[in-house]
Amino acid sequence: MNRTNIRCIMMFVLSVVFLLCASTLLQAEQARPVLVHYMPWYASESVSGEWGWHWTMNRFNPDKVGKDGRREVASHYYPLIGAYDSNDPHVLECHVLLMKFAGIDGVVIDWYGRDAFRDYGEIHRNTLHLIKYIKRAGLRFAICYEDQAVKHKVQDRSLPEAKAVAHGKKVLGWMSENWFDDKAYLQVDGRPVLLVFGPQYYNNEQWLDMLSGLSKKPLVFGLPYDSKRVGADGAFGWPPVKGGREIPRDVWQKELRDLYARGSQGEPIMAVAFPGFRDVYREARLHDSYGSIDHRNGDTFDETLETAWKSKSQLVQIATWNDYGEGTMIEPTKEFGYRFLEKVHARTKPDSVRADDLRLPVELYELKKRFANDASAMKDLASATSLLFSMKCQEARTIIRKWQSVNSQQTE
Repeated sequence: MNRTNIRCIMMFVLSVVFLLCASTLLQAEQARPVLVHYMPWYASESVSGEWGWHWTMNRFNPDKVGKDGRREVASHYYPLIGAYDSNDPHVLECHVLLMKFAGIDGVVIDWYGRDAFRDYGEIHRNTLHLIKYIKRAGLRFAICYEDQAVKHKVQDRSLPEAKAVAHGKKVLGWMSENWFDDKAYLQVDGRPVLLVFGPQYYNNEQWLDMLSGLSKKPLVFGLPYDSKRVGADGAFGWPPVKGGREIPRDVWQKELRDLYARGSQGEPIMAVAFPGFRDVYREARLHDSYGSIDHRNGDTFDETLETAWKSKSQLVQIATWNDYGEGTMIEPTKEFGYRFLEKVHARTKPDSVRADDLRLPVELYELKKRFANDASAMKDLASATSLLFSMKCQEARTIIRKWQSVNSQQTE
């Protein structure tokens, strides 16, 4: 065999090895879970009997409906499906189907504990309801514990400060017993993932005490500026607003680079993608705005998602699915349509789902609201629901188009 033939064989072998390595890396990148941060705290008059604080902030009146059909809510933005209730099964069904079709793998649920204090009890009820739909969709879930709930209870004197740690142990024990071993609960290296928004109340010594009695210690992520202070295992990214001013693009980009550099040094980091930030707190007269990050017609989301994807983080979290008070939502809205979900879909490329299939869950939701009192229609639409959960979009589309046609004929 001459040298030319040997060189050709070697080049062929190297090309095959390169392609196999590239394929393995691509598969590993695609296998990285994409999560979305979810707020289960909305209440509507039609479902819960009154409009909840997160739509009103004691300042806005959703019973006021403008000429464009939008209710007056505590947000600069408006859901495509209208102001909804987080305990409405049709809403939860619509949301998890949208996530599934976009290629989102799991949901991080913002949770305040189980106490009947403020609206925390209702948020807990809604969380349990949401988890049922998450499981039906084959998604995973994790909890982001808001330990500020303890601070509020102590300030309200409904919880003595001396009993705060015992209370925290009880909360974590309940999570461990009811969620951490659930097959759908998100795990990393065999450890359940737990986010803590802050922490805002407990210090490092208290956290270590509360975690010490758990049979399976969770992998705890805190906010970037708080995680090291309290000894969390790692940090999760969040829109870096501060000072009540607009944060320029180069500033928030540097914040993300600095966070991901910590991941390169071995610290567990949950990367973040966000569409922007524009809160309504000043308009609601609650307090000054935290600041803002321009949505830039979707470019901010494109860039933060791209940066998160290129990071070495094991997990990517989108902040958020539906925080309307802070303007970080990626669910379909009147302002942005399906733009953000289409960007996620283009990145994750879920099997058997086209970009235009993203419209089906909303179309189904609208039909269920329209034909709520029509038994024949609801039976048909329930079949369409099952088809969508089974990713049989074309069969479901046929049923949806049928009832959209009926609706059009009835409204002519």
